[in-house]
Amino acid sequence: MAKNGGKKTVGIAADVLMYGILLVQMLCAFTGNTAHEILGIAFFVCLTVHTVLKRHWFRSLFAGGKRTAARHIFNLVTVLLMLAILALMLSSMDVSRFVFLDVRLFGSSDLHRYLATAVLTLAVLHGGMHGVMRAKKKARAAVLTVLGGIAAAAVGLALVPYLNRHYRTVSIDYAEAVHGEKIDWQGSRPLVVYFTRIGNTDFEDGVDAVSGASLLLADGRLTGNTELLADMIADMIDCDVRAITLTGEKYPSGYGETVSVAGKELRENARPAIEPIDTAGYDTVIFVYPIWWGTVPMPAAAFLEQSDLAGKQIYLIATQGSSGFVSSTADIRKMAEGADVRELVSIYCDDIPAARQQLADALASVN
Repeated sequence: MAKNGGKKTVGIAADVLMYGILLVQMLCAFTGNTAHEILGIAFFVCLTVHTVLKRHWFRSLFAGGKRTAARHIFNLVTVLLMLAILALMLSSMDVSRFVFLDVRLFGSSDLHRYLATAVLTLAVLHGGMHGVMRAKKKARAAVLTVLGGIAAAAVGLALVPYLNRHYRTVSIDYAEAVHGEKIDWQGSRPLVVYFTRIGNTDFEDGVDAVSGASLLLADGRLTGNTELLADMIADMIDCDVRAITLTGEKYPSGYGETVSVAGKELRENARPAIEPIDTAGYDTVIFVYPIWWGTVPMPAAAFLEQSDLAGKQIYLIATQGSSGFVSSTADIRKMAEGADVRELVSIYCDDIPAARQQLADALASVN
């Protein structure tokens, strides 16, 4: 009995640690990459302990006999959870900067984030189904389990991005982020055009630099995410860089207010007044822009429609909060009539400070 009691205590401790680690891991933007990877290893150690202690479940999964509906659902959720955890483990190599430096299986940090949300959600459902099978009031337990799963999904899909946008301040060493090896660019010198909130926003004194809001602090200076990427490109290849700059009313300082204004501009298909950018003499334009409401910001749309881009190659680099290129590529092809528009790379906002190698690989692939 004492032996069984000890195993049960170890199992409960491992389970509690796994749930705790999963929640902390969702906030990796605040804990830092090194802690994220160490905690990830700790999670899989706990999972191994849990699996060894629960190994009898694998035998019962294929055993015959009559099973309740709750048991069927529990088995399905558990199988899905194990598959999601396996995929999460493999995808972790794509975002590793400490353990798996040279391993890139899927090439997508977005996938890792979605899988983390799936694992947290399925883990809550897995634990909840344990309660359903043991509860006297099964309907009530089932409702609570479903609500717990919805809450877990909301944490990963809504709460974590919200916290990143509004409460996380990012500070970097500019030279360390920007400077590095050069790229032998084939063909004529390209023009890099980018849009950022810097220079296009009436910022208040002492405004915080929040990465999810397209800002960071580089050597203490307020810098735009896309501006930093443009500087990285300029350091890699011999090219000119131009920023899209509003000539009229600027965006408000608050991130939420900017989102509202940008949404209104999109609904009205507005084209804010901007300073002209001369693209004559360039065969290639590298266009760096943030995803706003699923597409390009309207000042960027103004640049695309007002510039003579016919016959040019346009390589797209988008920054985003988990959405990829969304509809921006198709929209840009309509706006830049006659241009050869190609997606180059979409970079998640959290990854921008360390994105130089990702950019270098993408640009090298062009050659």
